[in-house]
Amino acid sequence: MDRRAIQLQIGGQRYKVHSTSSEAELTRLAAAVDAKVAELTPRGRAPADQTIVLAAIALAHDLEQERARRRVFEVKVRDLLRRILLRIDNALESNTAEEEGARSE
Repeated sequence: MDRRAIQLQIGGQRYKVHSTSSEAELTRLAAAVDAKVAELTPRGRAPADQTIVLAAIALAHDLEQERARRRVFEVKVRDLLRRILLRIDNALESNTAEEEGARSE
């Protein structure tokens, strides 16, 4: 894919980035950063460079928390699936044993 220049606005500043990502995706992501910057900026004030850095750190922190939650969820789902498969295996073995017992009678 070709790299192209895309204009993004964050914290009232325009940024020109070169990327192979779609403009829609980058605009959506920039809007998320801009919203976090607005959340951290006092009303009526222009955001400082440090505010944009804090916004990036806050978003990175949110990402780490979501990844940790996902890992916990994945472990729970794997454990649940193992237990379900064990119950299915036990039920199948029980049915097989009953069928063999019925045949030998």
